[in-house]
Amino acid sequence: MGNIGWTGIIIIAILIVILFGKGKISSIMGDLAKGIKSFKKGMSDENSSDSDNPNNNSDNSNSENK
Repeated sequence: MGNIGWTGIIIIAILIVILFGKGKISSIMGDLAKGIKSFKKGMSDENSSDSDNPNNNSDNSNSENK
């Protein structure tokens, strides 16, 4: 009962297309792709800003004790 084969996946995909329609699924996938791209861009921007500033201390306790 827990195993889903290729036929089960195909049947589920057909039911999803019937319920939501082809246009709705493509718009959802487009929105998902935009979200993933913006997340990756945000992560790379955060990493590059950390490497651009070598004096950036993530430990604030040292700066408070000065």
